[in-house]
Amino acid sequence: MDILHEIKDAWGWVGIDPQEIVVENEFGNLIVKDSKNRFWRLCPEDVYCEVVAESIEEYNTLIKDEEFLEDWFMSAMVEHAKNTLGKLEPGYKYYMVIPGVLGGEYGGSNVKTAPLHEIIRFSGDLGRQIKDLPDDEQIEIKWVP
Repeated sequence: MDILHEIKDAWGWVGIDPQEIVVENEFGNLIVKDSKNRFWRLCPEDVYCEVVAESIEEYNTLIKDEEFLEDWFMSAMVEHAKNTLGKLEPGYKYYMVIPGVLGGEYGGSNVKTAPLHEIIRFSGDLGRQIKDLPDDEQIEIKWVP
């Protein structure tokens, strides 16, 4: 299945109609353009997919913002992941085993590699399950192979 279909299947519940992947980072974050020419950020480690720019003009402003760029490139995490896990194989990305939104550590042994489509699918499914929970809600995760 191609990545745009994975995004639609996993994250369509937020209203995204993905048409083009504009850019991706080494942790599977994606900037996706939709059918209304809006720009979305899919952020697996924080389990969200939301509009970050309503137009190309807003997007061009966003990509010049230092705070956004620092968050986007994740330089320290990427460097640590490369040193620990090695270079990525084609189609793979680094990811946080326990996402940050669930209290996972940003680095260390909480970072592994997986195919991008699996990261998208997992984060979308998890996002749908926790979307209505209040902050600091206790949850139990059951892993079913």
